[in-house]
Amino acid sequence: MGLDGRHALVTGGSRGIGAAIADVLAQAGARVTVLGRDRTALDEVADRVGGQMVVADVTDAAALATALAEAEGGLGPIDILVNNAGAAESAKFQNADDALWERMLALNLTSVVRATRHVLPGMLDRNWGRIVSVASTAGLKGYAYVSAYSAAKHAVIGLTRSLALETARTGVTVNAVCPGYTDTDLVRGSAAHLAERTGKDPDALIAEMVSGNPQRRLIDPVEVARTVLWLADPDSGAMTGQAIAVAGGEIM
Repeated sequence: MGLDGRHALVTGGSRGIGAAIADVLAQAGARVTVLGRDRTALDEVADRVGGQMVVADVTDAAALATALAEAEGGLGPIDILVNNAGAAESAKFQNADDALWERMLALNLTSVVRATRHVLPGMLDRNWGRIVSVASTAGLKGYAYVSAYSAAKHAVIGLTRSLALETARTGVTVNAVCPGYTDTDLVRGSAAHLAERTGKDPDALIAEMVSGNPQRRLIDPVEVARTVLWLADPDSGAMTGQAIAVAGGEIM
């Protein structure tokens, strides 16, 4: 995977899937910027990958634009954008108020639109670029009690497919990666929180989460990261407009 000299920026890069993506891209030779809110955690990842970090809340349009410009000032134009920042809030549909919907759309969809809008003109000028958004299996099939999150991730996949058509002959590719339940602190923290509320064993709750995965296990973040790496590779130019499930064979 030859990414020598390419500038890759990963949103939500301080932990979990984002940190794994930063590691793998750096190992392939990319110059990596990690973007997020936790300065201390970002510093640790940036030091590990020999890259840089920029601090911003991706739901803040001005802060995001400033951080992207700062990243380009440090390592040059962004060649590879990985839209990884995101989170899910759970609630029954009738209990999901407008504020919850606005939070989920701002974080999981609008931030992707804004970051992509920022980097795309330069990619088109250079006739090369890779845009990869980390969506979710929830964007392919939906899950109960996360309607806002699922709707946002469906929209990310729709954006991916539409933009891939617009850029099909430009040297820019646009794809989405759709992990199933992944072994991150967020997932394990959610299981622990639910265990406190229900009295169930956390491991049993995780087993319920992965019951739709034929391999009956959490996905390793590195498995997601290596899929992103494949899509970012210069030799993957025919891969565009795809939404690739990394989910142990789960049927969508």
